[in-house]
Amino acid sequence: MRTRLNLVHKTVGIITVLVFVGTGVLLRFHFSLIYETNHLVRMMFRSIHIYILLAGLLNIAIGSYLIVSLGTRKRNAQWFGSICLLVAPAILVAAFFYEPVLETLDRHLTQVGVILLLVGTLSHLLGASRARPA
Repeated sequence: MRTRLNLVHKTVGIITVLVFVGTGVLLRFHFSLIYETNHLVRMMFRSIHIYILLAGLLNIAIGSYLIVSLGTRKRNAQWFGSICLLVAPAILVAAFFYEPVLETLDRHLTQVGVILLLVGTLSHLLGASRARPA
Protein backbone atom coordinates (compact mmCIF):
# COMPACT_ATOMS: atom_id res chain seq x y z
CA MET A 1 0.00 0.00 0.00
CA ARG A 2 1.50 3.32 -1.09
CA THR A 3 0.83 6.38 1.03
CA ARG A 4 1.32 10.11 0.97
CA LEU A 5 4.43 9.39 2.99
CA ASN A 6 6.03 8.01 -0.18
CA LEU A 7 5.34 11.29 -1.98
CA VAL A 8 6.66 13.33 0.95
CA HIS A 9 9.90 11.33 1.00
CA LYS A 10 10.35 11.63 -2.76
CA THR A 11 9.62 15.38 -2.70
CA VAL A 12 12.01 16.06 0.20
CA GLY A 13 14.60 13.86 -1.49
CA ILE A 14 14.39 15.65 -4.83
CA ILE A 15 14.49 19.07 -3.16
CA THR A 16 17.50 17.96 -1.12
CA VAL A 17 19.33 16.75 -4.24
CA LEU A 18 18.61 20.13 -5.86
CA VAL A 19 20.00 21.84 -2.74
CA PHE A 20 23.06 19.58 -3.12
CA VAL A 21 23.52 20.94 -6.65
CA GLY A 22 23.12 24.49 -5.32
CA THR A 23 25.67 23.97 -2.56
CA GLY A 24 28.00 22.52 -5.18
CA VAL A 25 27.70 25.69 -7.23
CA LEU A 26 28.43 27.73 -4.09
CA LEU A 27 31.47 25.59 -3.36
CA ARG A 28 32.77 25.90 -6.89
CA PHE A 29 32.27 29.59 -7.55
CA HIS A 30 32.01 31.37 -4.21
CA PHE A 31 33.43 29.45 -1.26
CA SER A 32 36.46 28.16 -3.16
CA LEU A 33 37.70 31.72 -3.57
CA ILE A 34 37.20 32.53 0.11
CA TYR A 35 38.52 29.32 1.71
CA GLU A 36 40.96 28.21 -0.99
CA THR A 37 43.96 28.16 1.35
CA ASN A 38 42.17 26.91 4.47
CA HIS A 39 42.12 23.15 4.02
CA LEU A 40 40.18 22.48 7.24
CA VAL A 41 37.25 24.64 6.18
CA ARG A 42 37.39 23.32 2.63
CA MET A 43 37.25 19.70 3.88
CA MET A 44 34.33 20.49 6.16
CA PHE A 45 32.34 22.11 3.36
CA ARG A 46 32.95 19.16 1.07
CA SER A 47 32.04 16.51 3.63
CA ILE A 48 28.79 18.18 4.64
CA HIS A 49 28.06 18.69 0.94
CA ILE A 50 28.25 14.90 0.43
CA TYR A 51 26.08 14.26 3.51
CA ILE A 52 23.40 16.46 1.95
CA LEU A 53 23.45 14.23 -1.13
CA LEU A 54 23.23 11.14 1.09
CA ALA A 55 20.15 12.53 2.85
CA GLY A 56 18.46 13.30 -0.46
CA LEU A 57 19.16 9.91 -1.97
CA LEU A 58 17.99 8.06 1.15
CA ASN A 59 14.69 9.95 1.07
CA ILE A 60 14.20 9.20 -2.63
CA ALA A 61 14.91 5.51 -2.04
CA ILE A 62 12.55 5.26 0.94
CA GLY A 63 9.87 7.13 -0.99
CA SER A 64 10.24 4.77 -3.93
CA TYR A 65 10.02 1.52 -2.00
CA LEU A 66 8.19 2.18 1.27
CA ILE A 67 5.32 -0.16 2.00
CA VAL A 68 3.65 0.74 5.29
CA SER A 69 3.39 -2.28 7.58
CA LEU A 70 0.06 -3.41 8.95
CA GLY A 71 1.34 -4.14 12.46
CA THR A 72 1.18 -1.23 14.88
CA ARG A 73 4.74 -1.59 16.20
CA LYS A 74 6.27 -1.89 12.76
CA ARG A 75 4.19 0.98 11.43
CA ASN A 76 5.27 3.16 14.39
CA ALA A 77 8.91 2.25 13.72
CA GLN A 78 8.44 3.32 10.10
CA TRP A 79 6.82 6.61 11.08
CA PHE A 80 9.63 7.33 13.55
CA GLY A 81 12.19 6.48 10.88
CA SER A 82 10.44 8.72 8.38
CA ILE A 83 10.46 11.66 10.77
CA CYS A 84 14.20 11.18 11.31
CA LEU A 85 14.90 10.93 7.58
CA LEU A 86 12.75 13.95 6.75
CA VAL A 87 14.33 16.21 9.40
CA ALA A 88 17.95 15.26 8.67
CA PRO A 89 18.32 17.20 5.37
CA ALA A 90 17.32 20.49 7.01
CA ILE A 91 19.84 19.96 9.80
CA LEU A 92 22.60 19.08 7.34
CA VAL A 93 21.88 22.14 5.20
CA ALA A 94 22.03 24.31 8.32
CA ALA A 95 25.32 22.63 9.23
CA PHE A 96 26.68 23.40 5.74
CA PHE A 97 26.25 27.14 6.29
CA TYR A 98 27.08 27.27 10.01
CA GLU A 99 29.80 24.81 11.00
CA PRO A 100 32.67 25.25 8.53
CA VAL A 101 33.03 28.99 9.11
CA LEU A 102 33.67 28.32 12.82
CA GLU A 103 37.03 26.82 11.76
CA THR A 104 36.90 24.10 14.39
CA LEU A 105 36.52 20.34 14.19
CA ASP A 106 33.41 20.45 16.41
CA ARG A 107 30.56 19.36 14.15
CA HIS A 108 27.56 18.93 16.40
CA LEU A 109 24.89 19.70 13.79
CA THR A 110 26.49 17.37 11.26
CA GLN A 111 26.67 14.65 13.88
CA VAL A 112 22.98 15.06 14.70
CA GLY A 113 22.06 14.96 11.00
CA VAL A 114 24.06 11.80 10.30
CA ILE A 115 22.72 10.08 13.43
CA LEU A 116 19.18 10.92 12.30
CA LEU A 117 19.92 9.28 8.94
CA LEU A 118 21.26 6.19 10.70
CA VAL A 119 18.37 5.92 13.16
CA GLY A 120 15.81 6.58 10.43
CA THR A 121 17.26 3.94 8.14
CA LEU A 122 17.48 1.34 10.93
CA SER A 123 13.93 2.13 12.03
CA HIS A 124 12.70 1.45 8.51
CA LEU A 125 14.68 -1.78 8.49
CA LEU A 126 13.01 -2.89 11.74
CA GLY A 127 9.59 -1.79 10.56
CA ALA A 128 9.77 -3.39 7.12
CA SER A 129 7.13 -5.93 6.17
CA ARG A 130 8.47 -9.45 5.72
CA ALA A 131 6.11 -10.45 2.94
CA ARG A 132 6.52 -8.33 -0.18
CA PRO A 133 3.82 -8.27 -2.82
CA ALA A 134 4.83 -9.61 -6.24
